[in-house]
Amino acid sequence: MEAYRVDVHHHILPREYVQALESIGKSESGGSALPEWNVEAALSMMDSQGIATAVTSISSPGVYFGDINFARDLARRCNEISASLIDKYPQRFGALAVLPLPDVEAALVEIDYALSTLKLDGVILLASYGNEYLGNPLFEEVFAELNRRKATVLLHPTTPPGSDVAKLNLPGFIVEFVFDTTRAVANLIYSGALERYPDISIIVSHAGGTVPYLVQRFTIATEIMPQLGEKAPQSAITYLKRLYYDTAISTSTPTLRALQELVGTTQILFGSDYPYMEQSLIENSISALTGYEGFSENELAFIERQNALKLFPQLNYRK
Repeated sequence: MEAYRVDVHHHILPREYVQALESIGKSESGGSALPEWNVEAALSMMDSQGIATAVTSISSPGVYFGDINFARDLARRCNEISASLIDKYPQRFGALAVLPLPDVEAALVEIDYALSTLKLDGVILLASYGNEYLGNPLFEEVFAELNRRKATVLLHPTTPPGSDVAKLNLPGFIVEFVFDTTRAVANLIYSGALERYPDISIIVSHAGGTVPYLVQRFTIATEIMPQLGEKAPQSAITYLKRLYYDTAISTSTPTLRALQELVGTTQILFGSDYPYMEQSLIENSISALTGYEGFSENELAFIERQNALKLFPQLNYRK
């Protein structure tokens, strides 16, 4: 199979990262055990699924667990490992930097190191850190710097604050992750962050969580409560249409149709969610995407490759 897809939602779990988490008793993400990962298996999956290049990232649970120094050190190690992957396989991998948030000072240092020195392709931000969502003033300096750099950001969910209150006895990745994403998007809109920082290109994981389904609620919110629009003077749908959305675990017909109604195909990007999605599930997801009747052949080509190359133009030049 000819490799041509660009995968913008592709995670790595280096041995050093897994061992660091194990040292503090962490062994799961969203209620699911951390999957095994190695670069050989990743490349094999990519070859089998026609993925030319994967833009890698460290997923939930991230690097911060209450110890700032631990988070700083682990973020630095992970970002250097990501850079080494690019050095060894320049045509197969890009990478998004993980940041030691909520330590804003350390995050600013890491942004500079990861983007200026390591030449990584952007950053991954979790939807929430501790009890605070993106859009909170705590993260203002980080967003200002990312906006100055015109950076690309993957917004990824984590197990959100208070999710244990519901007592569903279900792993967080089933429903809580998509709600976490949705809350972050809402807060980015109504906090005014998307208005203040229009030069950040944000990719929202998993087709936006529940955002496409809630468009009407987002849209009428400022009509019901005009004060919600004080920091977001444009309509909510204007901000939503500016975001990008990946297809990771989101290629069912109802999901794609809702997303297609919200944004044009120029805002949709291919994502596999490897290795949290094993190869057979990725294959099924790709079959659903390519079999969806709502996209023309040309539109599908943009979703699977061209849109990503526009966001990550440096992928074109690595040899």
